[in-house]
Amino acid sequence: MKEPSRQLLWERRSQTPLLLLAVAFAVAYAVPIVAPDARAEVHGACTYVEWVVWGAFAVDYVVRLALAADRRHFVRTHWLDLAAVVLPLVQPLRLLRLVATLMLVGRRARMAPQIQLTTYVAGAVVGLLMFGSLAVLSVERDAPDGNIKNLGDAVWWSFTTMTTVGYGDHSPTTGLGRVLAVGLMLSGIALLGVVTANIAAWFISRFERDDRADMLQLAAIRELQDEVRALRGEVARLGGAAATATGPAVAGAAAMPVADPPNAPAQREVTSPTP
Repeated sequence: MKEPSRQLLWERRSQTPLLLLAVAFAVAYAVPIVAPDARAEVHGACTYVEWVVWGAFAVDYVVRLALAADRRHFVRTHWLDLAAVVLPLVQPLRLLRLVATLMLVGRRARMAPQIQLTTYVAGAVVGLLMFGSLAVLSVERDAPDGNIKNLGDAVWWSFTTMTTVGYGDHSPTTGLGRVLAVGLMLSGIALLGVVTANIAAWFISRFERDDRADMLQLAAIRELQDEVRALRGEVARLGGAAATATGPAVAGAAAMPVADPPNAPAQREVTSPTP
């Protein structure tokens, strides 16, 4: 059995800590938005946690790159990880830390074999709803013509946007808010397609399993029929051979004269006396 590489061992061991750091990032990102009137120390601590989580993901990428057998292939196949690590360095794109964390956590979650597709889709929906609501609230709250002023409005807008319903009672008015809306709409369409495909694949697998079971039963029945035919032919062959061997033996026994018993007295002709 082939031993796992050092890169795979690192990914297995770092998966749980990185997921915990992602949760810490979510809390640190949400607190300043939900409680904008909190003390400056709280906002500073949240910013510090965000940078620590980003640094942890950056270190993870560097370590995996160093442990990779083919580094060029690693960079080509893990370009999303690299983009997620590099983008937060641009201060005007600070909100992309949100996208960066989602991409990294989603990629690491897909690598875990025990996480099923349905669980991943449900987690992605919840994560996108939460982060989309927080992001659009942070952008639209101070907009002059904005109509998304509290967390309830933001959650409602995110839900209607992801489901592509679009009632229009709440909508972003800033450029960055509209970019977030486009991202949520595309994500909602993609997740809906994944859910639909997953349900269709489940039904198809059930039908295929039933058909496979029927085919196995039919094959077993045909095999039994072949065995029965073979047994009947063997019985008929053995019966014919026994009849052929018994017939000449009986005919020979009937044609042979019957010998006297060895101890029987010899028969003598008896003549009557002359008078």
